[in-house]
Amino acid sequence: MVGLLRIGPAAASDVAAVALVDGPTRLEEDELRAELALPWSRIWVAREEHQEVVAFAIFWHAADEVQLLNLATRSDRRRRGVARALMNAVVAYARENAVRNVLLEVRRSNLAAIELYLALGFLTTRERAAYYPDGEDALEMMLSL
Repeated sequence: MVGLLRIGPAAASDVAAVALVDGPTRLEEDELRAELALPWSRIWVAREEHQEVVAFAIFWHAADEVQLLNLATRSDRRRRGVARALMNAVVAYARENAVRNVLLEVRRSNLAAIELYLALGFLTTRERAAYYPDGEDALEMMLSL
C-alpha cells in the first residue's frame, strides 16, 4: 500500500524525474517543458517521503472540464495505490474548481487502469476504433461531478 505520499503540481525542476517514469506513453523532457508552459495544462506528481517522483498525471483544465492525458506510475511502485491516490487528487482538484466532467481515453488492453477508473466512478461513454497509433482501440470514459 501507499506510504506517505505528497501530491501536487510539478515544477520545472521535476521534468527529468517525470521523463524517467515508465508509463503507457514515454514523454521526452522537451515535451514536458512545453506542457508545463501551457496555461490550461497541469502536471502533478506523486512523491514518496524522500521526495522522489514515483508517478505523474498530466491533465488539461478547460472551462468546466478536465481531460486526463496521461497517468503513469514507476514500474517498481505499481499496484500499491499510488495511481489511485493521484487520481483522487485530480478529482479533488476538479471538484474544487467547479468542473462538471473528468474525461479520459484508455487503451482497451489496459485492464488495471480501466479497473481503477471504474472503481473511482468513471463510466465508459464510447469506444474508439484504432484510436492509438499502433491501431489499438480506446475506451472513452467520463466521471460526472
